[in-house]
Amino acid sequence: MRNLKLIIKREYLARVRNKAFIVMTFLSPLILVGMIVLIAFLVNLNSDVQKVVGINDESGLFVTEFEDSKDVAFMDLSDIPLKEAKVIVEEKEYMGLVHIPKILGNEPPKIQFFAKEAPAFGFLTQVEKTIGSKLTNLELQARGIDVDLIEESQSTVSIEIQNFAGERTSKMATYVKMLFGGAAGYLLMMFIIIYGNMVMRSVIEEKTNRIIEIIISSVKPIHLMLGKILGTSLAGITQFFIWVVLGGIMLTIVSSIAGVEIAAVDGPQQQAMEQISDNELQQLVIDIAKLPMLTLLVSFLVYFIGGYFLYSAIYAAIGAAVDNETDTQQFLLPVILPLMLGIYVGFFAVLENPHGLVSVVFSMVPLTSPIVMLMRIPFGVAWWELAISIGLLILSIAGVVWVAAKIYRVGILMYGKKPSYKELYKWLKY
Repeated sequence: MRNLKLIIKREYLARVRNKAFIVMTFLSPLILVGMIVLIAFLVNLNSDVQKVVGINDESGLFVTEFEDSKDVAFMDLSDIPLKEAKVIVEEKEYMGLVHIPKILGNEPPKIQFFAKEAPAFGFLTQVEKTIGSKLTNLELQARGIDVDLIEESQSTVSIEIQNFAGERTSKMATYVKMLFGGAAGYLLMMFIIIYGNMVMRSVIEEKTNRIIEIIISSVKPIHLMLGKILGTSLAGITQFFIWVVLGGIMLTIVSSIAGVEIAAVDGPQQQAMEQISDNELQQLVIDIAKLPMLTLLVSFLVYFIGGYFLYSAIYAAIGAAVDNETDTQQFLLPVILPLMLGIYVGFFAVLENPHGLVSVVFSMVPLTSPIVMLMRIPFGVAWWELAISIGLLILSIAGVVWVAAKIYRVGILMYGKKPSYKELYKWLKY
């Protein structure tokens, strides 16, 4: 155990004292915050520019239906021929020109939009909705139906969601739960990939420099492997903690100094939030407060440590089996695939049915459970499901560490030969 502690300390200090590690620890939050502020600034800047759209309405029925907004202003060009209107729009660099021909009979008019570039989908939908609504009203009036009476008769229905115990929930609760679970799962995946590769590169470096031959003479291979995994993980946690603290501080300072309201960026998300009533918003806050935060936090730590150990042991074995990073490509794909599969299953299967067969099975499989189970927890998971999932993960860690130690023990002393999966299987018998 004393040797293990020394190796952990050595690996940790070697990481945190590395110049590249120090630079990226303090530079990464600055780059990330800078990108967020820049994007927010550009979006706000873009939203301040009001675009002009020409309307050439030969029927004279629709031009008054288009109302100016903060983003788009409509210019009436119906009094001039279409050819001249197109020239004016092009010369004045308007966003485009909407041409509405005369209505012939009961056939709907063939609407055209002329522009240098394709417009946004939302803008076209707005134009189609405006014209379609007017045509519908004209058709109703032609059939002797009072349009005002229909509009007065329209009712709005809001469905209140409750469970059988009478507890209310909001319509947005599912997306809030997915946001918390998805963020936890994605964060875990990125940590495994980044710091798992760091473990692998560390093994390859020592093996290439032949330092490993000296170290292995006084340290057991499994202690050396575990020391690298633990030391690198502690360095990673240190770096991540610094990122969170510095990122939060810099984001607050930079946004206040630059005067950019990052949370107030105009867009579909803000428009959707404006459509939520005060009662729904209050219920949404209540739903967030009801989330199993303690279970999610404890589970995140358990799966964070367990998932990292599981994959880091595999990365260490791969590093011991090869002589350089180029040779690792044939072994990395089977490692990355379960992580990506966990993300896709989480975002598609869990969101659709968090308690379905696919979601439950992949939250039990050790290679995907750290991601999928974290995404399921906000939706409510029985304690026995968590116990089975964590138990299988622990057993898998023990098995993978044992296999990785076997490969590590032989691989760190092998040079000049590219191992195959068949060769790795033989190493397990030594």
